Amino acid sequence: MELGMGIGWRPEIAAEVEALSGVDWVEAVAENLCDDHLPGSLARLRERGVTVVPHGVALGLGGADRPDPGRLAALAARAELLGAPLVTEHIAFVRAGGPLTASPRLEAGHLLPVPRTRDALDVLCENVRIAQDSLPVPLALENIAALITWPDEELTEGQFLAELVERTGVRLLIDVANLHTNHVNLGQDPAKALDELPVEAIAYVHVAGGVEKNGVWHDTHAHPVSPPVLDVLAELRSRVDPPGVLLERDDAFPPGAELAGELDAIRATLRKAAPPAGPGPDRAVRRRTAPPTGPDAPPASDGSGGSGGSGSSGSSGSSGSSGSSGDRTGVAAPVPAGTRDRTAVAQAALLSALVAGTPAPEGFDHRRLRVQSRALATKRADVVAKVAPELPEILGDGYRAAFLAYARSRPMSGGYRRDALAFAEHVLVAGGPADPAARRRLTYWWQDRSGARPPRRATRLVRAARAVLVRR
Repeated sequence: MELGMGIGWRPEIAAEVEALSGVDWVEAVAENLCDDHLPGSLARLRERGVTVVPHGVALGLGGADRPDPGRLAALAARAELLGAPLVTEHIAFVRAGGPLTASPRLEAGHLLPVPRTRDALDVLCENVRIAQDSLPVPLALENIAALITWPDEELTEGQFLAELVERTGVRLLIDVANLHTNHVNLGQDPAKALDELPVEAIAYVHVAGGVEKNGVWHDTHAHPVSPPVLDVLAELRSRVDPPGVLLERDDAFPPGAELAGELDAIRATLRKAAPPAGPGPDRAVRRRTAPPTGPDAPPASDGSGGSGGSGSSGSSGSSGSSGSSGDRTGVAAPVPAGTRDRTAVAQAALLSALVAGTPAPEGFDHRRLRVQSRALATKRADVVAKVAPELPEILGDGYRAAFLAYARSRPMSGGYRRDALAFAEHVLVAGGPADPAARRRLTYWWQDRSGARPPRRATRLVRAARAVLVRR
């Protein structure tokens, strides 16, 4: 289906999004929606005929574990509630540890890159097929931005995405801001990635802003879209007319007029970059000839993958496939023995180094790991401040420093709301805040949400002893 021009719907800008003209569709973070009812703003948009696409962030399809059935069911419920034509997620892992590694479960709190290796691709493909079978509509997956890269990768980003599409029939959500981020941070050429990936499999495109600090590009979604990101969008448009393009903004929300201006800049970029009109529809203008796919196609000669989409529609046009998941051009082979275990160990070692201060795995850039670690802690502090706004209000200017100190030695093992409670308990146990009135407010806040008093000294000593044993 043709989506057209869209914008990310967020509660903070719900009124502005409703008032914008020329918006054909919106995207909402799936985990921020309830299973059984919609926010009033989204309901009104739906009544006006505006398409709403749920965008998941917590499945972790690139992780070593198989997708959690509960998370899949929740994503499916949101798709059905919205009457969505498709759902989207990320090519990333977001947690590690657990039974496959016999180690504590760790949560990243953000999207982390999977290694572009055969092992990781095998695991991802099986996880994608599991997700496809559980969802009532087609699935599209997004390339992510990265501050780090894995050592000994076997495929380029374009090759990795092409083979993923060929083996699963999944659609692609291409984020041009993420391609620019990886160009600045990792030296990866966006044009090369676009040349290698099957652009005809694109369901839609993300455009977002960021900022460069000390030679590192941070994909903040809190800044205006920059000219280099629009240049990557133009590169993509010179190859394909994407079914949809969407502006993302997640923080530091500007007035509606500025959002409208950014949408106008995106439209102008698409018009200017469109190839000259010729015979036939302008849908997939490739700079190289895509190898044929499907049951009659010859086998691939190498691991670079090939074209695997099923036309241009965001709904993929599959027939007879389970869960309307899209045409699967490859054979669903099981993951080879030991592959998930190897992937689990590697991901747990990396995540532990990032959030628990354990030694960095061999082959990683230690400086970049420190940058990524700080970024994860900062993201964690920002999200906790959003889900529990009373904490920065009570702690004032000392909130961020206190939270970052807490996060250095206490990895997140549950959701952000549990993290907020654990942080408040940590502050109280340590005797803070210094101001008696603030301490009373924080105590009441914690008691109201936890249903108990902060632990006594004996309990704290037992917990500390257990933590030492676990680290050993």
